[in-house]
Amino acid sequence: MADFFEIVELTNGDIGLRRADDTSEELIVKIQFSAEAKEGLKDSYVAVAHAMIEAGVNKVSELSGLEIEQQDILTEPENSGLVH
Repeated sequence: MADFFEIVELTNGDIGLRRADDTSEELIVKIQFSAEAKEGLKDSYVAVAHAMIEAGVNKVSELSGLEIEQQDILTEPENSGLVH
């Protein structure tokens, strides 16, 4: 059974990656942009974080010999402590 991950935006604006079936709020990775970076990226900072996480997941997959497909990374969280 493949692991599924989800990319979430935290209430403080940070972007995180976690296992989709994890009921805790523990993140595997968290990306935090400075206020200046967010201002420069406007609303695109979420897309940039998504690309960064996807690149990282692909690299881990490559190094570990696992195949992780794009559909294994979800972008819609279900946890009330997180926002879309």
